Amino acid sequence: MSATPPKPTVSEREARQVAEAAREQDWRKPSFAKELFLGRFRLDLIHPHPLPSDEAAQRGEEFLAKLRDFCETKIDSARIEREAQIPDEVVNGLKELGALGMKIDTKYGGLGLTQVYYNKALALVGSASPAIGALLSAHQSIGVPQPLKLFGTQEQRDVFLPRCARTDISAFLLTEPDVGSDPARLATTAVPDGDDYVLDGVKLWTTNGVVADLLVVMARVPKSEGHKGGITAFVVEAASEGITVENRNSFMGLRGLENGVTRFHQVRVPAANRIGPEGSGLKIALTTLNTGRLSLPAMCVGAGKWCLKIAREWSSAREQWGKPVAFHEAVGAKISFIAATTFALEAVLDLSSQMADENRNDIRIEAALAKLYGSEMAWLMADELVQIRGGRGFETAESLAARGERAVPTEQILRDLRINRIFEGSTEIMHLLIAREAVDAHLKVAGDLIDPEKSLSDKAKAGANAGVFYAKWLPKLVAGAGQLPGAYGDFHPDGHVDLSGHLRFVERSARKLARSTFYAMSRWQGRMETKQGFLGRIVDIGAELFAMSAACVRAELLRTTEEHGREAYQLADAFCRQSRIRVDELFARLWTNTDDLDRTVVKGVLSGTYEWLEHGVIDPSGEGPWIADATPGPSQRKNVHRPIR
Repeated sequence: MSATPPKPTVSEREARQVAEAAREQDWRKPSFAKELFLGRFRLDLIHPHPLPSDEAAQRGEEFLAKLRDFCETKIDSARIEREAQIPDEVVNGLKELGALGMKIDTKYGGLGLTQVYYNKALALVGSASPAIGALLSAHQSIGVPQPLKLFGTQEQRDVFLPRCARTDISAFLLTEPDVGSDPARLATTAVPDGDDYVLDGVKLWTTNGVVADLLVVMARVPKSEGHKGGITAFVVEAASEGITVENRNSFMGLRGLENGVTRFHQVRVPAANRIGPEGSGLKIALTTLNTGRLSLPAMCVGAGKWCLKIAREWSSAREQWGKPVAFHEAVGAKISFIAATTFALEAVLDLSSQMADENRNDIRIEAALAKLYGSEMAWLMADELVQIRGGRGFETAESLAARGERAVPTEQILRDLRINRIFEGSTEIMHLLIAREAVDAHLKVAGDLIDPEKSLSDKAKAGANAGVFYAKWLPKLVAGAGQLPGAYGDFHPDGHVDLSGHLRFVERSARKLARSTFYAMSRWQGRMETKQGFLGRIVDIGAELFAMSAACVRAELLRTTEEHGREAYQLADAFCRQSRIRVDELFARLWTNTDDLDRTVVKGVLSGTYEWLEHGVIDPSGEGPWIADATPGPSQRKNVHRPIR
């Protein structure tokens, strides 16, 4: 058996190449969001709104009824917050209910719910306890079931999926103490040894890792004779000899989260437990996240609904200056924002989820936008609720109850939601990920043209191809349906507010967005990837346009199928008007911003130029390294792993 190699040292370019190789390179199915970024408003891809089958809806609704009863009678959210742990009896009750197998096929003992109803279930249970929502989500969205469903062998599915459906909790282990969104530097190794691999390394922030029975572990296989090598995925038994959960981490929110630090020392894993071929680990992780990311916006939707309920009840009961605070414009604007945004987030979630179920569209950008937009907007809604509640919003539920008032955990939801802007791809990483997909068509035709390492002949060929592409594409960005007063008239039915103007705005803005992207590529060429501020705003505009489209399509669906059509149109109109203001501001900031000045200030901060500004305070931080040592070797700490039975 070969020695454990040192931690990889990679250049920025090499890191980007690793990430690029893990991407899905082709677009075999249409994508509404991809077309939107290219300036093509393909309303036909999302309207009429797709719907689940009657059988799927019935099965989903029956489970939701059981889950609601369980949440109302068995889950004590205050106890979980107070004890910082989900009681074992609650976890076992969820197992008996089948909640571990919501997304697992019935032939393996699961419930076989659609993505739509899985997300509804997460929104429901997450409103009762965000920590439980995180446990169920990590287990099914990124844990063992999803990678095996997509990439596992039939033998692996037969062995592991029945366990995951009813008894075994799973976790996903990628992050390391010194490796976050840059997987090229992954240090955990899996060295081939006969019919096994031997794992060594340390994993950080292993959600569910403290209580998990099964793990999906990403490790680097050294290249050798007969082994392609590269980052590879494995299913690992959590009770294997050599695995130590060294710490159960504590956080500002999600106090019941079973998240830890896991060390692997000479852990033997059968080759039969490898998921996919060697070197495909990152691709498996990214593909799993394409739909797995929808679990986070699901719980953000649940949070928005709860924020709206509390805002409504409190703002009608609390009076100031002779009338309920809701009727003071400063507070009313916040309530309107919460209501309209909750409607739009649910529209984005349901549309993306139903498209995932139908599998007719490629939703990798839609799911990423849903995660990005949902996590950012839910945080804003919770922050506004704290403001609406005033001092009571800052006070804990336990303190409120102690002095005789309703125990409303407003400050808790703010803390619990904060991690969603970091979980499963931080906002900053999501901006870059989505931007890369959004400019994919440009890079395919002009990538060699802006690549400094390409030869002159390659650049000449790329220039010719780009000329053909842009000669056809650019003229289409000049005019479109958004300039026709009667376009999208179906969204202005008699007796309802007019949503057609908002869709015309989306169409015009999509073309403007594509023109802006093209101009930026022409201006910055190879430096485009360093313009993260610009790319972030491009993505944020696309997210708003996607949300506006989803809100309008959902409103029309409710008008034709339910009794709340008029109210849905009103909420969609309010959201679109609020969103249009944000879009206009983002367009203005594409070219009028402080990006260059910010870079100058950052250099000054890091060089110590402004260190004098830090004088006059005390740093209460403790001693210790910024990043813990993760040198492979045997554990020196107590194993805090505690499987729940």
